[in-house]
Amino acid sequence: MLHATIMAGGAGTRFWPASRKMTPKQLLTLSGNRSMLQATFDRLKGLCPPENLLIVTNQVLVDAITEQLPEIPRESVIGEPAKRDTAPCVGLAAAWVAAKDPEATMVVMPADHVIGPDDVFQDALKHAADLVDEDPTRIVTFGIKPSYPAEAFGYVDAGTAVAGARLPTFEVNRFREKPDLETAKQFVAAGTFFWNAGIFVWKAKTILEALAKFEPEMSRHIETIRDSIGSEQFAQTLESEFTAISGTSIDYAVLERYENRLVVEAPFQWDDLGNWTAIPRLKGTDEHGNSVLGEHIGIDTENSIIRTEDGHLIVTVGMKDCIVVHTPDATLVANKDDEAAIKEVVAELERRDMKRYL
Repeated sequence: MLHATIMAGGAGTRFWPASRKMTPKQLLTLSGNRSMLQATFDRLKGLCPPENLLIVTNQVLVDAITEQLPEIPRESVIGEPAKRDTAPCVGLAAAWVAAKDPEATMVVMPADHVIGPDDVFQDALKHAADLVDEDPTRIVTFGIKPSYPAEAFGYVDAGTAVAGARLPTFEVNRFREKPDLETAKQFVAAGTFFWNAGIFVWKAKTILEALAKFEPEMSRHIETIRDSIGSEQFAQTLESEFTAISGTSIDYAVLERYENRLVVEAPFQWDDLGNWTAIPRLKGTDEHGNSVLGEHIGIDTENSIIRTEDGHLIVTVGMKDCIVVHTPDATLVANKDDEAAIKEVVAELERRDMKRYL
């Protein structure tokens, strides 16, 4: 039986002011009538039962997540007591799953990706699970054929094709971190590189063994947590042991160092909504190049992103290449070309101790 883990602990600071500490990006509704987390849950329906679904998040978000997903048992929403990057998150999830089912195959995915169609996505996961069943030591990831030289994504360099695979599947030559623009152009020109979708399929015991090999100190803390699962000491052990971990990404901890790695060329549509400039890809644009969420009147307004809520009208006049986001207590006006500076805004709010806006 397939088990699924949704990583839902990100802060989503590049979506400020809509994204806040208590309502980060994954809890926002940016398309349709379901939040990104709810859409991720919906995407797994029929593939894995709710009791086989685990959500790992920030400790302060547990209540909000259980409210959004009442179908999930509360004990299946684990709150990390400290931010320690993706490797400890994956280790914690694998320990939890392995304690329930030592032979479990697990899929791990972020909560804030836009993916579709759901049936194509599920079929791809089944293919990856079949690859793992054939060889339980395999680690399988998904690659997105790049449409432009993105600097915001990691890359996977694909090698030899796997003979007889139902979907295009390749051995992995190497994983590459987010590149600069010139390097990204080289990756795209080479024709062998995929964007790393950040979605993985493996045996729970395989990833735990890999962490024990490459990150033994981290593994010792994870094993101590695993031994406490189901006991009255679990919450206290999680607090002390997880906080003691020196965090790093799963890419660095395992993926870049592991040998038996495969990448499946994703047959589904995928987008990592990293910031407000992704909204036009999600919602499209009008005849003036504007992408609008909410009530808006634009006069001489072009190539802009507008978001408002609660029926609040935004009127823009003589604006081009701008981002305007209105919330009840804060409004952002920014140049699209300087969108990355929104993280600096959040840092400045923290520096000024303006917690009510965080």
